[in-house]
Amino acid sequence: MAEQQEQPDKKRRKPRMRRGKGEGTIYKRRDREGFAASITLENGKRKTIYGKTYQEAQEKLLKARYEQKQRTLITEKDQKVGHYLEYWLENVDKPQIRLSTYVLHCRLLRQHVLPELGSYSLQKLAPDHIQALYTHLLEKGLAPRSIRMIHAILHKALQNAVRWSKIVRNPCDVVKLPYAPKGEMQVLTVEQAHNLLEVAKGRPIEVLLILALITGMRRGELLGLKWQDIDFERRSLQVSRTVSFLQGHGFVESEPKTTRGRRKMSLPPFLIEKLKHHRAHQVQVRLAVGPAWQDHNLVFCSKTGSYLGPVNLRGIFERLLKKAGLPHMRFHDLRHTAITLMLKAGVLPHVVSEIVGHSDVSITLGVYGHVLRDMHEDAMHKMEGLFGKG
Repeated sequence: MAEQQEQPDKKRRKPRMRRGKGEGTIYKRRDREGFAASITLENGKRKTIYGKTYQEAQEKLLKARYEQKQRTLITEKDQKVGHYLEYWLENVDKPQIRLSTYVLHCRLLRQHVLPELGSYSLQKLAPDHIQALYTHLLEKGLAPRSIRMIHAILHKALQNAVRWSKIVRNPCDVVKLPYAPKGEMQVLTVEQAHNLLEVAKGRPIEVLLILALITGMRRGELLGLKWQDIDFERRSLQVSRTVSFLQGHGFVESEPKTTRGRRKMSLPPFLIEKLKHHRAHQVQVRLAVGPAWQDHNLVFCSKTGSYLGPVNLRGIFERLLKKAGLPHMRFHDLRHTAITLMLKAGVLPHVVSEIVGHSDVSITLGVYGHVLRDMHEDAMHKMEGLFGKG
């Protein structure tokens, strides 16, 4: 029998390392030193974990499997804070909010947050990083209310990152915010309001100021008011839109923020007459301007019919205040004045709420509750008159 040729030895395979039940797969990395472990995620994809030693990879794998059961496992790749916030602004925040709010969010994050935190790893962003940012902004002179607004936006963005499993928890949750005292509202007395209207008499802004003081309409609602919104026969006004100037977008018309903001109100006869005279004067100006007139059908407009800018309005308003000898105040304080005077005149809070477009009467009662408290003594005097003589 022919001697059998000796068969060459086959290359021995290294025995695969055993793993405990439920540990997942642990293997030696071929391209680099160390070991790798992998587990299957709920979406069918696999997440790989690395360790310098088999034991380290095993420990990390066990930890990952525990976090997976607790639903705290990070399943997304890490990215820079700046990249994530830009993506969130454009794809999550923008479709859900008004354009004016979106522009504000972009400005606050890009101006104050991204320069300081944008280069950080999203998964390594810690509460102390955010706390240091807020301290730095305070030292720069940024108002506490602005910092609290930045915090609300950043918290919302990072909460979305938690929802997407990009981070385990929201680092904003434990950050301490600066105290922001409520801003004091400036309210004109009836006498001061008359002084203001006296110096504005005969000017185009006179009717705008009267309307603001009587109805409490917001600045954007006044600047967006059109002639078709006024029913002269029924002496009523319909608030249908608001106008704002947005950097990079120009003047933008939009609907009121809430359904209660879209409202109809009655106007007193003397104001209807003022509006008629104002319209007649505007027709004369339009004829004088000729083809250069921009017809937006606005009740309050520039000298050429275009939108009246908030900056121009503020300049006119501040000059009138100075001429009337009144303290500096915001145009928005005319709204506070209107609400305060209505309540002091005995108009019921829920009626005031409907006129000014508060989303709920609780806002009227909460912000202006001090006005009602000041009226308690007057109310008791009236009750004295009813029952005290008996």
